[in-house]
Amino acid sequence: MLSTIDFAVVAAYAVILFVLAQWVSREKAGHHKDASDYFLAGKALPWWAIGASLIASNISAEQIIGMSGSGYAMGLAIASYEWMAAISLLIVGKYLLPVFLKRGIYTMPQFLEQRYDHRVRMVMAFFWLGVYVFVNLTSILWLGSLAIEAVTGVDLVYGMLALGIFAMAYSVYGGLKAVAFTDIIQVVLLVFGGLMIAYVLLEDISGGAGALAGFSMLLEKAPEKFDMILDPSNPYYASLPGLSVLVGGMWVMNLSYWGFNQYIIQRALGAKSLDEAQKGIAFAAFLKLVMPIIVVLPGIAMFVLQPDLASPDQAYPTAMKLLPAGLLGLVFAALIAAIISSLGSMTNSISTIFTMDIYPSFVAEEKRRDPVVIGRIVAVSAMVLALLTAKPLLGNFDQAFQYIQEFTGFFTPGICVIFFLGMFWRKTTANGALAAAIGSAVLSFAFKMLWPELPFIDRVGIVFLACSGIAIVLSLMAGGKVQEGSVDLGEIGFKTSGGFNLAALLVILITAALYATWW
Repeated sequence: MLSTIDFAVVAAYAVILFVLAQWVSREKAGHHKDASDYFLAGKALPWWAIGASLIASNISAEQIIGMSGSGYAMGLAIASYEWMAAISLLIVGKYLLPVFLKRGIYTMPQFLEQRYDHRVRMVMAFFWLGVYVFVNLTSILWLGSLAIEAVTGVDLVYGMLALGIFAMAYSVYGGLKAVAFTDIIQVVLLVFGGLMIAYVLLEDISGGAGALAGFSMLLEKAPEKFDMILDPSNPYYASLPGLSVLVGGMWVMNLSYWGFNQYIIQRALGAKSLDEAQKGIAFAAFLKLVMPIIVVLPGIAMFVLQPDLASPDQAYPTAMKLLPAGLLGLVFAALIAAIISSLGSMTNSISTIFTMDIYPSFVAEEKRRDPVVIGRIVAVSAMVLALLTAKPLLGNFDQAFQYIQEFTGFFTPGICVIFFLGMFWRKTTANGALAAAIGSAVLSFAFKMLWPELPFIDRVGIVFLACSGIAIVLSLMAGGKVQEGSVDLGEIGFKTSGGFNLAALLVILITAALYATWW
């Protein structure tokens, strides 16, 4: 349970975050906050805010608790989601972001209408809203409240209510600016708190002989938890099927998440410039290399310290109980920071898609209200809906992170096909894109039913190839003509700065060294 000093640390964090969010959200006298201000932070985000916000939005309850649970169950192999993401970010920064910024878009569905037609925009807008509310937002609330209950004893329902209310209080007025500029504090707290819990657990394993000694003992006591590439005999091979992690469907999962996900890419869309956005992405890539220490290592350490937990997802909350007073408050505040940041980011993205994509399609222009007002109403409504559905949807899963990956894997192949062909093949038609989107869900479900032993990452890769074929064939059958609204790559500047290129080289070399070490 939290001591008085722990509560004081958490309370100080909450007050500082709330005050800072209101301060950065203020407007100059006489200036009315418009859609660009609210949804894209006035297109004035600096690189450090973009990089920090990318990580703070990404690392939340489903990452810290869910990946620690997967670390407890399957070991370091789950870190592939983090290390492969670092390289995926670089691809996004160099090849995808220049197209989006050139188009001047607010949302991913908006790009799809520019490239294809209104049907594609609407289908994907409603899809993303459903996923964000009923998968992402609910999982953040549910896993966050599990941690609060484990540490403080507060009932799950009250924990979710507290998280939801606080997230709305700090983010709903200022929009993306409030989220992005406060995320630098969130990331500092998250990284420091995560390193502290890893240090304490390793000290505990070594009996006070030091963290390095504890890590050596961890390698000796649980060597099976340090295989990055799982072989078919591993009980978790179906979740991370060997070399497919490096050459198969995980690329589709990562590029869809980091490149075509409104919840993530919105930060880069609000950048001062393309160069500033690419700097932020490079910063985020380096941070991703560190994340397994924070989100995976504690789970492996808990496997050695307490191998009989009832559920893997109890690993991180149980580990927090081993911390001394004061430090527990700091780590707990770091966990709350990660949850709150993700909740604020998610609701802002939900309100952006609804306000910019769906609302104008159903309400005549002369009857539309201020988009900022609509955005705030939608953000609060989405949070209420997620609070009502979180427990029924997620209450029966032991490894919530794996559930999220499995579910999103039904749709990500089609999403990647739509965007990749839309950006890099000018003959792709709207019908081909729609067929790929629908085919992704249908084929994924068919494989799940008819070939259940097929690892879901392999399924993602196969469905991606199949959907690509469907879209290409249908586009060629329609005449194989260059489509109106297609992307003229000759007008896009893909050249990156020397700093970005150096950062990319370092990230690739470090990632390769990590895999070579833990192969």
